[in-house]
Amino acid sequence: MPLSAPPSSYTAAVERHLTGAGIAKSSARIYRISLTTWGWMLTGEPAPTGHARRGRPSGGGEAPPDSSVATIDDPALPEVLAELAVARQADEMDADNVNRELSIARKAIGWWQRQGWIEGDPTIGIERRPAPPDRTKALAENQITSLWHLDVGLRGKTQWKVLDESAARADEVLCLNVEDLYPQDKRGRITAKGGATEWIHWQSGTAQLLPRLIARRTRGPLFLTGHKAPAGTPTLDVCPETGRARLSYRRAEELFEGNTRLLADPLAPPEDIDEDLDGWTLHRLRHSALTHDAEDGTSAPMLLARSRHASVRSVERYARPGVDAVARHVAGRDPTASRRR
Repeated sequence: MPLSAPPSSYTAAVERHLTGAGIAKSSARIYRISLTTWGWMLTGEPAPTGHARRGRPSGGGEAPPDSSVATIDDPALPEVLAELAVARQADEMDADNVNRELSIARKAIGWWQRQGWIEGDPTIGIERRPAPPDRTKALAENQITSLWHLDVGLRGKTQWKVLDESAARADEVLCLNVEDLYPQDKRGRITAKGGATEWIHWQSGTAQLLPRLIARRTRGPLFLTGHKAPAGTPTLDVCPETGRARLSYRRAEELFEGNTRLLADPLAPPEDIDEDLDGWTLHRLRHSALTHDAEDGTSAPMLLARSRHASVRSVERYARPGVDAVARHVAGRDPTASRRR
């Protein structure tokens, strides 16, 4: 028997899952975009792409055709869904995104099953795609240094400096409020992945920039857009003193990616730096900080505490020396250089 009355539509079922399953606020937008995409495919139609997929302020993109969550139990759905998923994956998505979206769908389906709203899982026939590891995620030290020479505003530099010094996740930092900061201790209180309340710590670079960014504000989102919040913006995402909205993850990622295209493609002529070239992702700042910590001899327990992962195995990816460390190792064993010395 259902634990509660089934929602009237698939869209309502998504919202019930996001609140009932305790999805962290920092992750809710990504979950909503992904589950809205699956909602299109559950009706047998290709999902929108680009801005249409993620463009609404709430982060859900264009709503799928109205359908019931019970549609998931249609016996013909697994075959249809598998064909649509394969076609979409081949067109636009890398393995990491494919696997993340499949995991999000299965978590939601499992939660709906536990509520007694549905019985089947039409994603059973869809396999995770093999994702070869990317050994270049950690930025070199000179690449990190080049960030601070870019002609960007105070908000961007402060955000990047927090990410670089704290090794925090970008969505955690963007959810910071002014009242969450403890400047005298160089730390901030964040809502971590999974909903736990934890601390992040920063260094002098962030400590020097934060007072200028806050500009005597005492509460509200730390990182703000440059304009007034549109109607319908949740109260928690509006600064009560300026009326401006919280900077979204999508916009922060777009700005960082756009500003780092020339750094990511140093051989490309400046006139060719456009949307056809990719810059860096915000996550690479976290990955780089933890990798450099490991190179400097930081212990596994400290890496675990700094990254806030749940297991030591999760931090193994950062224990692989980066390009600078390998270059120093090779240079130090160059026989020609040794003879010169």
